Amino acid sequence: MEKKQALVIGLGQFGMAMARTLDEVGVEVIAVDIEAAPVHQAASFAEQAVQIDATDEEALATLAPERRELCICGIGGDSRDAAILVTALLRQLGAKYVVARASDRLLERILGMVGAHEVVNPERAFGQRFARRLVQADLVDEVPLGRDLVISELRPRPSMVGRSLRELSLPKRFGITVLALRQGADDVLLPDPDRPLRAQDTLVVVARPGAMKRLDEAW
Repeated sequence: MEKKQALVIGLGQFGMAMARTLDEVGVEVIAVDIEAAPVHQAASFAEQAVQIDATDEEALATLAPERRELCICGIGGDSRDAAILVTALLRQLGAKYVVARASDRLLERILGMVGAHEVVNPERAFGQRFARRLVQADLVDEVPLGRDLVISELRPRPSMVGRSLRELSLPKRFGITVLALRQGADDVLLPDPDRPLRAQDTLVVVARPGAMKRLDEAW
């Protein structure tokens, strides 16, 4: 079975992290930047590491974006014009799925208008997640799953410890479904509805936005 391929353009902090993570999960990464230093760094793990100006259509075309399952424009910082142009060129060259990085809502809208299939704002996403963790002390982490669902990791509230999932009736009362139960760093279990929860457990749950707030208010 052939590996999936991803073209990652812009090897700043976001782009480099994307490239490394994709490589770790078995995707063949073509890492691209206009500067030599990040290209040299990416060469240690990427299938290919290429130094080009991706705003040059002919140069970008040599990387065959139309043949890659995923193209990521990670250009950020002050290079707004470059991010817009590269995103547009990727679509014009036939890229199947383009993810672009934005630093504000205006750029998000523009990137969507020029053809990005998905636009991410890592700074805003981190700020939102971190703020919720500060307010909800028992929340370990959360990841959006589309627009209507969120996967969260949370520790049981003190009033939940010693009670089973069946007793708590989280799906019925709060619309929260427990997917797994984590003990320690690596021990992940399927949830036993009759096992009493322990203070050191971590629940992996899926719910609609707002469900955690209702749980906080009730417990």
